[in-house]
Amino acid sequence: MRPSLLAVFAHPDDETLRCGGTLARYAQLGVRVTLVCLTRGEAGKNTDPALGEIDLAQRREAELREACTHLTIDPPLFLGYHDSGRGERLRRDDPLATINADPLEMEAKVLEIVARVQPQVMLSFDPHGIYGHPDHLVAHRLATAVFARSGSVGVPISRLYYTVQTHSEMRLLQTGRCLGVLSGLEPDTYAVCEETVAARVDIAQQGERKRRALYAHRTQTGPLSTLGNLTEAQWKPLLTSETFSLGGTRTPIARYPHPDLFEGLPHPGFRDVQA
Repeated sequence: MRPSLLAVFAHPDDETLRCGGTLARYAQLGVRVTLVCLTRGEAGKNTDPALGEIDLAQRREAELREACTHLTIDPPLFLGYHDSGRGERLRRDDPLATINADPLEMEAKVLEIVARVQPQVMLSFDPHGIYGHPDHLVAHRLATAVFARSGSVGVPISRLYYTVQTHSEMRLLQTGRCLGVLSGLEPDTYAVCEETVAARVDIAQQGERKRRALYAHRTQTGPLSTLGNLTEAQWKPLLTSETFSLGGTRTPIARYPHPDLFEGLPHPGFRDVQA
């Protein structure tokens, strides 16, 4: 059986910034990589005025599909919920916004996917959702619940990892002329100490794929965006390695931190995907 990895995120572009290199790495090693996206990011902002008037949901879906081709992973699976927005744009009255959706209904949808793709490893947001976006918090809660319930569909997922940024990584991203969503946030809350990092995955060989995938999200990397104004110094750690904390495991882990999310998993064919 082919090894399998499931990633659960909220919006187009969430998949690339913190774990795009990891998704590309495992896809290139033969792992089946499945990306679930809760929404089409319709409550976001277009940061590239050159695009003019656009249907943001349609555009961001297309951008995610293009990003997946750069990462060499399968086309994304959309759950069909709406972007909740945040701050003054929070969509409290939209019944399809993820903040208003039935959690058990969401779990059932993802569990159907789990039964089909049979992942050994699942990825999602950390408990603070990188910068506290309500949809990121929903995705974190959803993935954690699915991990706990996965045995009910006969596929007890072996490991759950959360994408995290270290204090030093977050402070580096907070420097520059366009701080955006990280402006004013405390690293002690939204980042983790080195001792929390359970896995550090080398993505140097996938770095340029990750960069191309991120820039495929043109509405999010335009001249008015944080991402569109990253310096090479800020890009460097993002293209070198990706860090994860451990959300749960059903198998022993021999090394901590470890360089491979599949390390030590008793899975037929696993040697075919060793780095």
